[in-house]
Amino acid sequence: MLSLALAAALAITAGISIVIQQALNTNMRVALSSAAWSGFVSYAVGTACMLVLALALRDPIPSASLATRIPWWAWSGGMFGAIFIGIAIFLVPHLGAATFIALLVAGQMIGSVTFDHFGWLGLTQRPADLSRLAGIALVIGGVVLIRR
Repeated sequence: MLSLALAAALAITAGISIVIQQALNTNMRVALSSAAWSGFVSYAVGTACMLVLALALRDPIPSASLATRIPWWAWSGGMFGAIFIGIAIFLVPHLGAATFIALLVAGQMIGSVTFDHFGWLGLTQRPADLSRLAGIALVIGGVVLIRR
């Protein structure tokens, strides 16, 4: 098990990497004059990195029989990643990185609390109690402060 401090540091690092990714994708959009090709390049490089990671970890290639047992909706994660990348490539230049990320986090918190509350997509059900709703309100307040 990861310690809480290490898990928090890794999560913060992941958050910083999202900002870097969006800035680089925005630069790529300008260089290529195409949001679509910028997103494609981002995914191609990401796919290559995941291939290197799988090889480094010596993970076996999943069997076809295993792949057929996975629910259809589980395959759509990449599509939502592409939606995120596409929207980010368009919005970061208009909103700025801080406002975009603040709104992104607000959306993630609203979605996360909702998905937890209903136990959607196999998540453990956790009620949207007053403290969680207050947390969302504080995040939205942070968006307002960042945008000013």
